[in-house]
Amino acid sequence: MALWIQAQQLQGDALHQMQSLYGQHFPIEVRHYLAQWLEAQPWDAIDLENQQDEFKAKRLLDGLIQELQRKAEHQMGEDGFLLKIKLGHYATQLKSSYDPCPLELVRCVKHILYTEQRLVQEASNASSPGLGPVDGTPQRYQQINQTFEELRVMTQDTENDLRKLQHSQEYFIIQYQESLRIQAQLSSLASIPPAERVQRESGLQSRKSTLEAWLTREANTLQKYRQELAEKHQRTLALLRKQQTVIVDDELIQWKRRQQLAGNGGPSEGGLDILQAWCEKLADMIWQNRQLIRRVEHLTQQLPIPGPTEELLTDLNATVTDIISALVTSTFIIEKQPPQVLKTQTKFSATVRLLVGGKLNVHMNPPQVKATIISEQQAKALLKNENTRNDSSGEILNNNCVMEYHQTTGTLSAHFRTMSLKRIKRSDRRGAESVTEEKFTVLFESQFSVGGNELVFHVKTLSLPVVVIVHGSQDNNATATVLWDNAFSETGRVPFVVPDKVLWPQLCEALNMKYKSEVQSDRGLSEDNLVFLAQKAFSSSSNNTEDYCNMTITWSQFNRESLPGRNFTFWQWFDGVIELMKRHLKSHWNDGAILGFLNKQQAQDMLMSKPNGTFLLRFSDSEIGGITIAWVAENPNKAGERMVWNLMPFTTKDFSIRSLADRISDLNHLLFLYPNQPKEEVFSRYCTPPNSKAVGDGYVKPEIKQVVKFLIYKKNDSMLDTEGEFDLDETMDMARQVEEFLRQPMETQWRPHLGPPRSPDTLNCSLFKLII
Repeated sequence: MALWIQAQQLQGDALHQMQSLYGQHFPIEVRHYLAQWLEAQPWDAIDLENQQDEFKAKRLLDGLIQELQRKAEHQMGEDGFLLKIKLGHYATQLKSSYDPCPLELVRCVKHILYTEQRLVQEASNASSPGLGPVDGTPQRYQQINQTFEELRVMTQDTENDLRKLQHSQEYFIIQYQESLRIQAQLSSLASIPPAERVQRESGLQSRKSTLEAWLTREANTLQKYRQELAEKHQRTLALLRKQQTVIVDDELIQWKRRQQLAGNGGPSEGGLDILQAWCEKLADMIWQNRQLIRRVEHLTQQLPIPGPTEELLTDLNATVTDIISALVTSTFIIEKQPPQVLKTQTKFSATVRLLVGGKLNVHMNPPQVKATIISEQQAKALLKNENTRNDSSGEILNNNCVMEYHQTTGTLSAHFRTMSLKRIKRSDRRGAESVTEEKFTVLFESQFSVGGNELVFHVKTLSLPVVVIVHGSQDNNATATVLWDNAFSETGRVPFVVPDKVLWPQLCEALNMKYKSEVQSDRGLSEDNLVFLAQKAFSSSSNNTEDYCNMTITWSQFNRESLPGRNFTFWQWFDGVIELMKRHLKSHWNDGAILGFLNKQQAQDMLMSKPNGTFLLRFSDSEIGGITIAWVAENPNKAGERMVWNLMPFTTKDFSIRSLADRISDLNHLLFLYPNQPKEEVFSRYCTPPNSKAVGDGYVKPEIKQVVKFLIYKKNDSMLDTEGEFDLDETMDMARQVEEFLRQPMETQWRPHLGPPRSPDTLNCSLFKLII
């Protein structure tokens, strides 16, 4: 229940994100009243892609329903009566929702618990950056340190016992040598007179009997010491393996998962130096115990005593070698991943690191690391230990690098700075799969020895999936493949399997993470923004967030099928918004000046209740990476009637000529940013200062101004499309009318009633189409 207690203490945006996890698909009351039960269940043991695990999922669903019903039955009193009814209702609701597909319940709960853990971790790291535990919980950090202290004490205790054994064995050998000397003396008595021989033989035989009895008892004692020492080693190695599991299989895997999410814009993975410190402690203790076991072996060889110890020592040797091998191979990691969208003939970099390299003195004979690009199928074969015949799927230049030891940081790493993918060999694509859906990976491998060539290791590690492109136009779709993989891949998967569909709230989390990172803003996507995106993705008109909580979105809906009536996909539209925002409009988004995620009807409904001249900024539905200005003004076709006007969308190309702030400043009929802010308060600080000074040879530099010419057409004009939009390129008739209009004297051209007429020296640089 510790996670839920911490989750309830979240604040601000983190609290909002946590609350957004819940809805009709999984009510927050269920999380609250069954917190302890939920956190105790083996959700991670169920493979969502394995239909054979559906039986396990069904048992969890049945258990959840039973727990809810039991909790409902125990409610007493007036307040308890209402809660009893509510919990009973939730039990019925969850059974109805998930009984047909219990694996979806597992997917939902795993997502909730993982997200809560991440939010708690981020909040803890933000409030206590000096604590340093990888998962942000001091208790976890303390537990690992306590285990290390326990291991240190056990290792020291074992070493003390070994020293006692060694002393006892040395004394035993001395006494054994004494017995041999007595035996030699007895053998030499045959050469002396009988009377003297009998007297001396009696004394020697007595000493021999006494000594042999002591040797027999001491041999049994030594055997017992050896047995007890071997059993202590077994307990120490068991705890070492458990500690290694916590650090390598839990903490390091979590770090790799955070590294993967960082590729989608998640927080920096961090914590690698602490992981290295832990791994080095492990390596140190494993190596110490290995040396102790070898010393026991040496003592056993020095004085063989029949018994089970030799077999135990053989097993201990194999176990400690297995532990150190697992540690070394698991801590050969990619510190800095290669770019996941990889363009041929373009330089890229990556860094690999051996977390235990310094402790094991690998740098004394620096190993070389080689990088190779392989396909998804080759990666699968590699993990199955199948012979890949050193195949590759392309040629990487500058793909060899020697690992360097950095004394100041104690790290052993190889920095590939100037790699370049010269060529790529693609495999046969499956079904509708495009080249930007094909995944590769960069394989890093090396070989080195430790302990004076006692142990030789061949280590390998795979990068996160990469999508290879040959042209910048493929970047958009390649990024979609990477985002989906980073967000929804599961630990321990077969390369590079991802679900074909995910819950809409899961995708929302990924989109929000990506958006905030790219726009470099703490202002993420609001609930209304996400509803707008859901409407676009599902072609829905519902404004209710809960209607989308149980809906799933497929990869095809995300970035394979075009949106209805458009020639682009959902992701291509969303990525266009991101590109526009991060290049030109970050500041305006952070200021809250851009509402953005609105359709035309919503904009009209919002503006019609405001004074003339009120405007807002929304993203274009019809053009990738476009943003339009909508404003309310008088209808020139009908006196006394008002209407909402929409400018032709601006794109990155437009803003590279003149900024949004300058364009809004140019348009005098735009007065108030929705709901009621004077536009000067919002945009004036971003406007370009006027340039009236002569430059160079006395010429005055011209300025480009945004001008909108209002052409008056009736609503049923045949040249307007179904959206009430006309384009200057659509018909020659329109072109002739515009040409005729522009030939009129300036004073006879119709001007909007909002704002003063422009001065004659204003440069009319553009005529924008209006959506009326």
